[in-house]
Amino acid sequence: MKKLLGTGVALVTPFNSDKSIDFEALERLVNYQITQGVDYLVVLGTTGEPATLTLEEKEQVKQTIVSVTAKRVPLVLGIGGNNTAAVVEEIKSTDLSNFSAILSVAPYYNKPTQEGFYQHFKAIALASDVPVIIYNVPSRTGKNVEPNTIVRLASDFENIIGVKEAAGDIEQAMRLLKDVPNEFLVISGDDMIALPMTLLGGAGVISVIGQAFPESFSKMIRLAMQGDNKAAYTQFYKFIDGVDFIFEEGNPAGIKTMLETLKICSPHVRLPLVEASSVLKKKISNFVANYQS
Repeated sequence: MKKLLGTGVALVTPFNSDKSIDFEALERLVNYQITQGVDYLVVLGTTGEPATLTLEEKEQVKQTIVSVTAKRVPLVLGIGGNNTAAVVEEIKSTDLSNFSAILSVAPYYNKPTQEGFYQHFKAIALASDVPVIIYNVPSRTGKNVEPNTIVRLASDFENIIGVKEAAGDIEQAMRLLKDVPNEFLVISGDDMIALPMTLLGGAGVISVIGQAFPESFSKMIRLAMQGDNKAAYTQFYKFIDGVDFIFEEGNPAGIKTMLETLKICSPHVRLPLVEASSVLKKKISNFVANYQS
């Protein structure tokens, strides 16, 4: 899956002031990513607020992105949840012909055992006609998918081809990189440690801040994959404050504020999320104004 190396971006879903989907802004966002050099796009990942979209809205978002992308870059579709049977049914009933892989978040709230995680992703692997990327994000799901479980799944199912690793734990990332099969993709799901993970042998990143600065963030990851540590870190240090800011009051409120500052989309989110505070908006506005690529 070399086409999923490098920088992927977890797209937001732009909203109008009445909280309806802003499809014009969505088209603008997608074109911005592609023309600025990202390697692939993640559709309806958790950053896209799928939990508060209707089935009809999800389909409209998918079709819009597929149409605007026009096969210029690969697409990865988020399909996940904490009801294994429902996730399997969604996979089987979804047209995946325009997607290179699905990204499936670890079950949240239920807090399965490691065997439960294994059986969940086994069911997904057996149901999917396209490759599967596991999304491990314990800060949101409440429980970590341990490296041994990831390695076991990677070894047992050929179509489980990667993990978006967002535990924020560089030691855990190293253990994954040491033990997974050679072609298995260990993708950073954490912007703050995307660079060191890539330099250690990772497959790049599925980024949030990357959609605000797709050209320079993608450049940083490419430098890392070429082994140019010094140049990559020079680029990275420009992003640190911005990464802190976009997650200070939760995702995607922060990144939507940054995208508003860049005149790409509005900052609106759907409840139970709320927009960034005026204090944070000022921090983000100042960061964007002073950012130098």
